[in-house]
Amino acid sequence: MVATPAWPPQSTPRLFVEQPLGPGQIRIEGAQAHYLVSVMRTKVGDPVKLFDGVSGEWLGVASVVGKRDLLLDVTERLREREHVPDLWLCAAPLKKGRIDWLVEKACELGVARLVPTLTRRTVVDRLNLERLRAHMVEAAEQCGRTAVPDLAEPVKLSGLLRDWPEDRTLFFADEAGGVPALAAMRDGGAAAAILIGPEGGFDDAERDAIRALPQAIGVSLGPRILRADTAAAAAVSLWMAAKGDW
Repeated sequence: MVATPAWPPQSTPRLFVEQPLGPGQIRIEGAQAHYLVSVMRTKVGDPVKLFDGVSGEWLGVASVVGKRDLLLDVTERLREREHVPDLWLCAAPLKKGRIDWLVEKACELGVARLVPTLTRRTVVDRLNLERLRAHMVEAAEQCGRTAVPDLAEPVKLSGLLRDWPEDRTLFFADEAGGVPALAAMRDGGAAAAILIGPEGGFDDAERDAIRALPQAIGVSLGPRILRADTAAAAAVSLWMAAKGDW
């Protein structure tokens, strides 16, 4: 007996759209239309997976294909929106390339919110949030996420600490040493954040200010010196293993 092919196929392209999804018709334009028409060679009747970050993943079927746009008939919901663990990543901005990698991995690993945090030794103080958001969206499209992390406006470390929520644990990667990260994260609450400093680390005054926050716990990521982007990915992975949805 010949097996029935899966529908939609695993190779079906996925797109994030800003507008709310539901049964009906949706127009795709601009760069997304170019991707579907010129790169993926989408034809009438071909499927496209869609998600809006709110309502899950939907099946769209191409009904009209033009040179610069196309219409998709949204026919059914394929998946509900994923559960997103309540983890923020507060990270000092890095140089272009490394910050791109960091936001991509933050999305892939499942963080709920990314907060660019400006410290005294932060080298980069201006971020193109639109570009970083695009990297997050692309990562979500490729790795099958049905939610895109919230990308906050950059905030100074002093402001972050001043307005810190009382019910959220803050694990900060302390170069001076701390509790083994995995053990601390296993004991922490469900609402948490990870604070990663710049390549040069926190200065003494910043470290003292962080330690003065009642919700802060200094953690160690092991005996090796890690670059800031590596430390962020390692810390998020540990938290997801301890308290997240892995």
